[in-house]
Amino acid sequence: MKVAVIPVTAYQQNSSLVWCPETKKGALIDPGGDLEKLQKAAEEKGVIIEKILLTHAHIDHAGGAADASSLFDAPIIGPHEGDNMLIEMMDMQSQMSGIPAKKFTPDQWLKDGDTVSVGNLQFDVLFCPGHTPGHLVFHAPKNNIAFVGDVLFQGSIGRTDLPGGDTQTLLNSIKTKLFPLNESTVVVSGHGPNTTIGNEKKSNPFLKG
Repeated sequence: MKVAVIPVTAYQQNSSLVWCPETKKGALIDPGGDLEKLQKAAEEKGVIIEKILLTHAHIDHAGGAADASSLFDAPIIGPHEGDNMLIEMMDMQSQMSGIPAKKFTPDQWLKDGDTVSVGNLQFDVLFCPGHTPGHLVFHAPKNNIAFVGDVLFQGSIGRTDLPGGDTQTLLNSIKTKLFPLNESTVVVSGHGPNTTIGNEKKSNPFLKG
């Protein structure tokens, strides 16, 4: 797997361009905006975008999904249907944040246990609510990497004070879905630097005990 993490929007949200080196087929995970940057990266790498993958429907992660789908002629896959409320509120999210966005209907909702292929790559879908009701994580076990959106950060966890958030649900998602993963699993978060499952088990102050 090849990965390019590209911060977008004023929120510096980590949109990830992931692709299969054998087929050059790829996906954009959480294209929140700044599509010209994402398109340039794909062109420079020679990647054919075949899917738009969404961890959740906050605007800094999903605000560019509709335009990305049109630009690359690629279906929108995810998030979980629990985030439909946030998609319906996309216009309101845009007004509040100043980030341009269009409402959309995913071509496919995802649920826990689903798999998503990108070229020869395969992602396991983990349902990890708490930051939002329909938050997902894309875990590629063969590549030892997980794209976790706003569930887990280096030394922190996702905020739970936004509509649909719940702290205990989030902590349960981390401890039951993420912490069982291999400790060397690279964690690509929605904001900030990468970390590993092992690092967060040992040192994340929100997850002690």
